[in-house]
Amino acid sequence: MFLEKINGPSDLRSLKINQLKTLATETREYIIEIISQNGGHLASSLGAVEITIALHYVFNTPIDKIIWDVGHQTYAHKILTGRRESFPTIRKIDGLSGFPKRKESNFDPYNVGHSSTSLSLALGEAMGRDLNKKNYKVVAVIGDGSLTGGMAFEALNNMGHLNNDLIIILNDNEHSISKNTGGLAKYLTKIITTPTYNKFRHRSRELIKNLPKVGNYIYNALNKYTHSFKGLFVPGQFFEDLGVRYFGPVDGHNLEDLINILNKIKTINHGPKIIHTITKKGKGYKPAENRPAFFHGLGPFNKETGQLLKDSKNLTSFSEIAGQTILGIAQKDEKILAITAAMKEGTGLAPFAQKFPDRFFDVGIAEEHAITFSGALASNGFKPFVILYSTFMQRGIDQLIHDIGIMNLPIKLLIDRAGVVGADGETHHGLFDLALLKNIPNFILLAPSDQRELQSMINFAANYDKNPIAIRYPKGQFKKNSNDSRSNQNDFFALEELKIISEGEDLLIITIGDMFKTALELNDLLETKNIKSTIINLLTLKPLPLKKLENLISQNKSFITIENGVVSGGIGEGLLAKIDKNLKNKCLFQAGFPDDFIPHGENQQLFEKYGLDPDSLAKRVAQVKKN
Repeated sequence: MFLEKINGPSDLRSLKINQLKTLATETREYIIEIISQNGGHLASSLGAVEITIALHYVFNTPIDKIIWDVGHQTYAHKILTGRRESFPTIRKIDGLSGFPKRKESNFDPYNVGHSSTSLSLALGEAMGRDLNKKNYKVVAVIGDGSLTGGMAFEALNNMGHLNNDLIIILNDNEHSISKNTGGLAKYLTKIITTPTYNKFRHRSRELIKNLPKVGNYIYNALNKYTHSFKGLFVPGQFFEDLGVRYFGPVDGHNLEDLINILNKIKTINHGPKIIHTITKKGKGYKPAENRPAFFHGLGPFNKETGQLLKDSKNLTSFSEIAGQTILGIAQKDEKILAITAAMKEGTGLAPFAQKFPDRFFDVGIAEEHAITFSGALASNGFKPFVILYSTFMQRGIDQLIHDIGIMNLPIKLLIDRAGVVGADGETHHGLFDLALLKNIPNFILLAPSDQRELQSMINFAANYDKNPIAIRYPKGQFKKNSNDSRSNQNDFFALEELKIISEGEDLLIITIGDMFKTALELNDLLETKNIKSTIINLLTLKPLPLKKLENLISQNKSFITIENGVVSGGIGEGLLAKIDKNLKNKCLFQAGFPDDFIPHGENQQLFEKYGLDPDSLAKRVAQVKKN
């Protein structure tokens, strides 16, 4: 066993190649063992084991910086950088994060969780190093999927201009840009990585460029010729044209080749370089190799069979309901389109894509483009449903304002994973969408508390063309057709609708979306304290049904608001700013998450930690009323 002796990269560097291969196997087995218990992003991390080992073997980390993109592939990195013993706590409350975190280790230079950020970070790090006149290497690791994000292209364009020394590892696990590979390409790669070739290349070009009168002419002609020749054989001409030297492709699971090319390229001390590695998602675990999308991110599973431990046969989710509802409407209305950003399965749109491939658009990791693209489609008379996770929707705020809101284009924006999302933590919680969207003019903002309300709202949105509509709903599974009977007064949604549940005059509980169930439990607890409550299920968050709310507030002694989002700028705060000033002092408190970044943990644990569970809320109400 080598893994149990690895407490950091310095231990790793004492091993021989054959021992490193054994270490890779042991690391994979350990990842599978723990993630089968905790859940997590498995397939990507299994595919990056050899890359991780090679990087820490060749580079002097943490002095040399390895900057990961997204962080889905960093489990081996965590294990090999002093976190092996704490790895069983990953994604658990107060345990290791599932993503790189600066507070967690000095081997994590930056926090990451969203895609396409690594190249900008690496370029900034390299520029900071050079301005400070320091000497260390900067390496960015980015997946081929993340290169569909516009931010990555912005960084590539800038790094070719700035020409700082840095290395990019392109982890290509979908063979999306590797069709032109072959024996000649590999042979050329072997040649162009040698120190002799690179010294000659650099010096000869500088010599030619400095020749009197004809230097620039010859230099440009030589550049044009070499680019044309190389483009016939090497699949990296795109990068070369941006000023980033391309090396590859390299087998990302061959430790000898990886270590050899990294050792050579780290001696090239001028300009940005990209190494194209070919890997397999889920490498070393057959269930993940066969179903990489399923094993991208999942809950606990049986490691022998790959089956989820939680029986999902009788379970559904808001995501699944949304996808089914849009599909049903699309079968009757040819104007219905569906757009997402590399989240076809996660957003429930896979059946739609299969049934209507010409009306489904997966734009890649490009939320900004998805939003503006859908706006132009709406302008052409179509009914585009663009479905994004709340945390990724944040990237498109300017587009929602500039390209949708100002022109009042009637897109239908479905915001999945709104609120806390459990073990993925601070980079993935959807806590800011309410505060952001409620302040964009022309937008209508809705929040269902159950599947019937979601279906009704989607049907409403499909037939409404006066404004852009956003519908937010949470992550999580529930039993099919499991609606609380107290919420289902009817299945028809109308704008500015709210639902009134129970009758009391001591306290008005104004609840939003998935917090409705919390309000029901809170109501039951308050009854034991002889506090009679009225519950409002606030379905329309913008425009607020202000007159109805003011009337109900005036009929009660006090009121509170509960939302699965940040209090600052949230719906409760917005309501308090709008209601009649004589009613404002009736507000006991606005319940939600504080002005902070919320860590990872199970949703129930987070609700309890921040006082948003029924017991905590009941105690808070009783205490405030007592005072």
